[in-house]
Amino acid sequence: MLHCAAEINHKTESKPIMSEKFTTVEQQASYGVGRQLGEQLAANSFEGLDIPAVQAGLADAFAGQESAVSMEDLHVAFTEISTRLKKAQEEAAEAAAAEGTAFLAENAKRDGVVVTESGLQYEVINAGSGEKPTYNSTVRTHYHGTFIDGSVFDSSVTRGQPAEFPVSGVIAGWTEALQLMPVGAKYRLYVPHELAYGERGAGAAIPPYSALVFEVELLDII
Repeated sequence: MLHCAAEINHKTESKPIMSEKFTTVEQQASYGVGRQLGEQLAANSFEGLDIPAVQAGLADAFAGQESAVSMEDLHVAFTEISTRLKKAQEEAAEAAAAEGTAFLAENAKRDGVVVTESGLQYEVINAGSGEKPTYNSTVRTHYHGTFIDGSVFDSSVTRGQPAEFPVSGVIAGWTEALQLMPVGAKYRLYVPHELAYGERGAGAAIPPYSALVFEVELLDII
């Protein structure tokens, strides 16, 4: 998580933004509840989600009114939406797996790219000359992680804070690569999904079946 600091101009006092629509504490707290519900819905939405229908269901439930939709119809609707979401996820996973496989197949043809028996690909940016860590070592590294389209999902370089962890406690592609790297080395890793986060992915940050690219600099063995 990146943190930013704002400079305060002491000559000009900033005033808090006041809501003209929600002026009482109760209204503002109520709006906050709605915001939180909306954010949760946005994070777990589906195509065709009808906000007025959501609002009606919320109002009816809060007022203790009888449901406008029968329990049988609700069950059918929930099942249908769940089926659609599962199908969409499976299609996205298949596409990601195929895209990663195609990318790695082409990448393996480039000069300087080494392909190991496991399928890990790497190229040496800086060779390094120090000691190599073992499976049981703990290391300090800087890294920059992207998807194959170049978009960044994590970077200790951006944070300006090296990461420390056991060699045995990371994804399989890293565990293998780190044991090849002398201290001072910097490698670019191309990691198949099987050696990364696999068919499950890693929460919202990394989708299932994602091939990943890392620039890893081995700073020290601790």
